[in-house]
Amino acid sequence: MPIRITLDTVLMRRGMTGKQLALQVGLSETQLSLFRSGKVRGIRFATLTRLCAALKCSPGDLIDYDLDPVDLHRKDDLME
Repeated sequence: MPIRITLDTVLMRRGMTGKQLALQVGLSETQLSLFRSGKVRGIRFATLTRLCAALKCSPGDLIDYDLDPVDLHRKDDLME
């Protein structure tokens, strides 16, 4: 999948652990770990907002995209 979670890079730059971040934003370490590994299918905007506020960053700092031309033709996950 061309979407990559780059939270670990931001945590490293901030000198913060996942455990500290989870506590600060009110997530379990398991929930944060699943997001960090990219094993979730989505994230609530409210959660993304709390992560960005705690890390003083923007959503684009936590999520990256590698262009895949095939994505333009996929219709399985489109919103209706």
